[in-house]
Amino acid sequence: MADQYAQTREDNRLAGTPVIRWEEPPEGPVVILLDQTRLPAEEIERVCTDAPALVDAIRSLAVRGAPLLGIAGAYGVALAAARGFDVDEAAAALTAARPTAVNLAVGVRRAQSAHRAALAETGDTGRAASAALAAARGLHEEDAAASARMAGHGLALLDELLPGGGHRVLTHCNSGSLVSGGEGTAFAVALAAHRAGRLRRLWVDETRPLLQGARLTAYEAARNDMAYTLLTDNAAGSLFAAGEVDAVLVGADRIAADGSVANKVGSYPLAVLARYHHVPFVVVAPVTTIDPDTPDGASIEVEQRPGYEVTEFVAPQVPVAGAGGGVPVAPLGTQAYNPAFDITPPELVTAIVTEEGAVSPVTAKALADLCAKPRRAPVG
Repeated sequence: MADQYAQTREDNRLAGTPVIRWEEPPEGPVVILLDQTRLPAEEIERVCTDAPALVDAIRSLAVRGAPLLGIAGAYGVALAAARGFDVDEAAAALTAARPTAVNLAVGVRRAQSAHRAALAETGDTGRAASAALAAARGLHEEDAAASARMAGHGLALLDELLPGGGHRVLTHCNSGSLVSGGEGTAFAVALAAHRAGRLRRLWVDETRPLLQGARLTAYEAARNDMAYTLLTDNAAGSLFAAGEVDAVLVGADRIAADGSVANKVGSYPLAVLARYHHVPFVVVAPVTTIDPDTPDGASIEVEQRPGYEVTEFVAPQVPVAGAGGGVPVAPLGTQAYNPAFDITPPELVTAIVTEEGAVSPVTAKALADLCAKPRRAPVG
C-alpha cells in the first residue's frame, strides 16, 4: 500500500518535527517519517501504513542513516504485526531494502525476535505485536542515549588529539539528528565541540551525487548556529594542502570485524588525504554498526544506486524532465558508476568512537573486546 498522505509542517523547526515516530490514529497504527528527500526546501512528513511503504521510503532515502534505519526497520516489523500482515515477510523485505547498512538488519531482527518470543509464549497476536513495538521503542531510546555518549567520547578524543581547542573539522555526508534517535554520530561530536566553544569551523562536503552534506548537514549546522562552510567534494584536497583541516569526522554504515569501514562513497579518498597530511581520520558509530559476522572490507556488500542519480540532477522544487525525476546533465544513454558506499581499510582509521568508548589503533581484537563489553541500560 502506498503512503496515504504527506503533511506539510507549518512549524519548520527541526526540534518540532520528529525524524521518525509511531502514531495510532483511528484508522490504524502508522509510522511517520520526516521526508529527507524534500529537505532543506520544505519539511514534509510521509506516513507509512504498511511495511512496503516503509521499504519504499528506505530505498528512496526519505529515511536514511545507519542508526535511524535500524529504528525504522524495527518499527516496520511492529507495523506489520499490529496491522496483521505477515511479519516474517515484512522483515525480509525491510532487511533487503538497503543491504550495506547493518543497523537495518539489526533493528529488524530485534523486533522480529521479540514478536516470535511473545507469540510462542502466549499465542496472542496482540501481545506479540505489542512486544515488537516495545522492542522498537527500546531501540529508539537506546540509540538516543548512545548518541549522547558518543558525543562525549568523541569530544574527549578530539581534545586529546588536538589540544588547545579551535578545532577545524571536515565531515562527509550527514550524520546528525536526521540519522539517529538522538543528535547523531559524527555530527554529534562536532556539535558537542561547538557547544563547548571548541569548534572553529565545520567543513561540510556537499557529498555527491545526492548532496546529503549540502542539503542535510548544512541544514542541521545552520539550525544549531554552528560556524560551517560548504565545499564541493573535489575541493577537500586543497583544504588539506592549505592546512585548514585538523580532523575528519565521519559516520559508518557497517564496520567489519577487522575494522574496515563502509561509509558514504567519498569517505575513502578523505582517509587517504588525511593520512598523507597527518590529519586524524575518526569514525563515529554505535556498537550495533560493528558486524562481527563480516570478516573484512571485501566481504561487505556495497549497494549500487541507480545511474540516473549521477546522470540527472535532482533537488527539491526543481522542475523534472529525466527518467529518474531530475534534470538531465549527461547525454542520453550515458552509463554511470554509482556505488552508495566505499570501504576504508582499518590502517587508515585513526580511531573508531562508539558509545562504549574509542578504539585506537583499530584492530580486530580491539573491536571484539569492545563488542564483548556488557551493554549499558537505556537512559530514560
